Amino acid sequence: MQLGKLEKVPLREAWKHEALNFTNWLAQEENLQLLSDEIGIDIAFIQTEASVGKFSVDILAEEENTNRKIVIENQLESTDHDHLGKIITYASGFNAEIIIWIVKDVRDEHKQAIDWLNENTNEKINFFAINIELWRIENSPFAPKFNIISKPNNWAKALKKSTSSQTPNNTSDLKMKQFDFWEGFNEYISNNNSTISPRKANPQHWYDIAIGNSKAFVSLAMDTQKNFITCGLFIRDSKKLFHKLYNLKNEIEQELGFELDWRELPNKKASRILIQNNNFDLSNIDNWNEYYRWLFENAENMKKVFLRYIQKID
Repeated sequence: MQLGKLEKVPLREAWKHEALNFTNWLAQEENLQLLSDEIGIDIAFIQTEASVGKFSVDILAEEENTNRKIVIENQLESTDHDHLGKIITYASGFNAEIIIWIVKDVRDEHKQAIDWLNENTNEKINFFAINIELWRIENSPFAPKFNIISKPNNWAKALKKSTSSQTPNNTSDLKMKQFDFWEGFNEYISNNNSTISPRKANPQHWYDIAIGNSKAFVSLAMDTQKNFITCGLFIRDSKKLFHKLYNLKNEIEQELGFELDWRELPNKKASRILIQNNNFDLSNIDNWNEYYRWLFENAENMKKVFLRYIQKID
């Protein structure tokens, strides 16, 4: 067996100019997807060089399923104080909750600063320091690789919030179990061939999965009071899309192999189409793999089927 040699490539060989070359490359959908896969957040592009007073952020985006604002600042050199100040300025200017700093190298003192910001801001604010690398094998095309150097500890933030608000301990325990459950689900996804990319686990009762269309996504949820889990399509704000899908109800359900609960929710912007599993107990850790299997199989199936129908009718 003949193996090639993996070679690291200087960033400037691919991107001569930071703004003109790298930022425009990253703004392309397939390249933002690489970044999304690394940090577990679905990034939807808004614009480059978005103005904040006299300044402008390299890329303004949003989280696909929540519309939380994302600012991305690029630096094809090592981190410096100037860019650290910029990311804070951009975050405040756009009221961003996700701040991503992509660099060639992260200096120790700036990693410490990002870690400190993550530890001392509320649970909504998330700072990422990301190292970008280029690799190739012999004469192959360059292959980009994102590496997380610093990221938020979501469980620690949730625990800090519950402690500061004097929430009862059982609520803290619930948040920890929810976080551990979704972390385990991410591991289950990674261990199975899947069209689903693991997303960032949070201490909450839901987990969202992008399907490739901004109007809808697959949403997984748990109810620890009534002991059930759900998997379904969440339509953000389009009753028109809901009704078009409902008109194809029989075809969709036949293809999925089961009946769905169609919830128009007329008094709300959103609509839901889901199935429910009433055999759920978050405290029964021995059964978590069975819950993962149910969520995983239905999420994959719904993503595939619903995306195809949405693309046909939208």
